[in-house]
Amino acid sequence: MKVTQRTVRLDLAEPLRISRSTMAARDAVWLTIEHAGVRGHGEAVTSVYYGLDVGTLERLLAAVATDLRRFRDPESALDALRSGEPVGEGTPPAVTAAVEAALLDLVGKRAGSPVHRLLGATAAPVAATARTIGITSPVRAAAEARCLTASGFEVIKVKAGARDPEDDVERVRVIRDAAPRARLLLDPNGAWTTAQAEALLPRFADLGVEAVEQPLAPGDPEALGALAARSPLPVIADEDAVSLEDARRLAGRVHGVNVKLAKCGGVHAALRIAEAIEGSGTALMLGCLTASSLGLAPAVHLADRARWADLDGHLLLARDPWTGIGGTDGFVRASYLPGLGVRRNTGEETA
Repeated sequence: MKVTQRTVRLDLAEPLRISRSTMAARDAVWLTIEHAGVRGHGEAVTSVYYGLDVGTLERLLAAVATDLRRFRDPESALDALRSGEPVGEGTPPAVTAAVEAALLDLVGKRAGSPVHRLLGATAAPVAATARTIGITSPVRAAAEARCLTASGFEVIKVKAGARDPEDDVERVRVIRDAAPRARLLLDPNGAWTTAQAEALLPRFADLGVEAVEQPLAPGDPEALGALAARSPLPVIADEDAVSLEDARRLAGRVHGVNVKLAKCGGVHAALRIAEAIEGSGTALMLGCLTASSLGLAPAVHLADRARWADLDGHLLLARDPWTGIGGTDGFVRASYLPGLGVRRNTGEETA
């Protein structure tokens, strides 16, 4: 198998402010695996939070290229990943997810099958995705909410964690007024203390917020579980739910876990988490990092398995270099095309 990579810059349409940072762009490394004239593609994006810069991603993906040489074909490499065998010692989950995505794309193309069929589903998943509104002024937040609902979005995710919590309450209030029928999710990214969360959550429940992600700083899942037990609205673990072990620890104690493929290690790792929490009372949320349609596509092929889908990372970009999963009308859709079903927006042939 021949492995190549390319690094590109992904600029956001506008800076996205969350409780811990503001982001205007991020870099992506595209991985291409070629075998017998067919190519599969995957994407890994940089993340300050996960300690992944461009140099680290490029080095790790180059090491993976060497490791893949021990497999006779992409199918055997994918089987090894599916069984939990690591691709390279110490490879972080984001890199494993990108390699798995490229292998799924390649194996699907070789079999003439879309990825969701490789995973056992017959119908192409379609899901209403949340669309994120960052920490911004009430006037701008209301305008964004009106625009989103007019475009067809049914779910809006509101970032919280402003220095003054009253700013968060006001932002949610104006969004609720501007989009009275929208489902609202709230995400402070771990910005609140337990006392703040206990004071704020009833107010957000009164405003019709459907669920809150990671209200407390990560690192104390016991505190998060205790808060969830007395919260007036569902609590979803995100930063505290990274691995399969984390999900098992939280199952039945929180109302949901946010599974990002770059966080857990890819599609099959996400499926193992979904199996582990099934029947526990803890639901699955599928999330994402800001990335292109190539980076989002693997999760879209799982989207019908989640109670909440937050797969809008490609919609935040000024220009998405890939296409194929939709989303501009509020719904992401897996393709029936072989593999991941995405292609370059430029029209350049990459199949």
